[in-house]
Amino acid sequence: MDTSASNRRLRVLLTAIGNGTLIPQPEFQRRLVWINKDKVEFIRTVLEGYPFPEIYIAAGKVDTKTGEGAEMLVDGQQRITTLHQYFKGSPDLKLPKDLPPYSKLSEEQQVEFLEYKVVVRDLGNMTIEQIKQVFQRINSTSYGLNAMEIHNARYGGEFKKFAEKIAQLEFFEEHRIFTSTDVKRMNDTMYCAGLIATTMSTYFNRDSEVETYLEQFNEEIPNEQEIFNNFECTLSFIDRLNFPPKSRVYKKADFFTLFVETYKLIANAKIELNLVTTRHQLESFFELVEMAGNGRDPGNLDAERYYKAALQASNDRGNRLVRGEIINRLLRKAI
Repeated sequence: MDTSASNRRLRVLLTAIGNGTLIPQPEFQRRLVWINKDKVEFIRTVLEGYPFPEIYIAAGKVDTKTGEGAEMLVDGQQRITTLHQYFKGSPDLKLPKDLPPYSKLSEEQQVEFLEYKVVVRDLGNMTIEQIKQVFQRINSTSYGLNAMEIHNARYGGEFKKFAEKIAQLEFFEEHRIFTSTDVKRMNDTMYCAGLIATTMSTYFNRDSEVETYLEQFNEEIPNEQEIFNNFECTLSFIDRLNFPPKSRVYKKADFFTLFVETYKLIANAKIELNLVTTRHQLESFFELVEMAGNGRDPGNLDAERYYKAALQASNDRGNRLVRGEIINRLLRKAI
């Protein structure tokens, strides 16, 4: 495997993209997920002459009759594509007032931009399967990334930041919803991203829809402040129920259900729940659930169904729906 590194002038790469001899998006690459702000800051980096990490290319198909061939970007798609958008004045790129478009740069500035040296590591002639493997290893770490850590590497936008903001609310720390490992591995952010996505739609299987929302709301979240206020209001209500620290209420699966169903009534339906009645309904019900968990007959079918739905595969859509239906009925008794 050839892994030689060299410098290429940016104009050479931009010209190659323009004439199709450098392919910026092979099928194994990630989709473009930089938000506009990321692109703008990266363009500033280049215009100010600062370096950025090397990109990887590999040889593509060669026409044996003409001798012409193409190259593929193995890593560096977002960087080079962003610079090509700037060079071409793409309408997909929205520049702030203090960053002039390429066409408005002085001739000297244009030359400096085009002569910018990019470190390119050439992998040589490789099969697509080999390229895929190299790409995966370039973007891997010494330990397996969980789903949110992978999303974090791909998405730096508004939905991810909003999920982090929610996860940092005092409620979660006070009631120890997350462990220190959860926080370290970004499981708290993933959990809250799931909460947000569910309140914006409906129950889904595990975290299957989180990436959809990370991408859809990468640039902006409509009514973000309203959603945040609704989250605070719902958390405040649950906090005022004053359940003891070791209550089922604060276990992740149980809390997920209680929060979503409370949010639907308080925030979406604008229904006022009686605090005392809500506490009584939930406390009595969870006592029956605990009986089912201890192998005793609670004499309540809903308690048995709820316990089973929270015991195994608790994040499956079917089990979330079962728990949600039961908790919703309980909460409505407190209207």
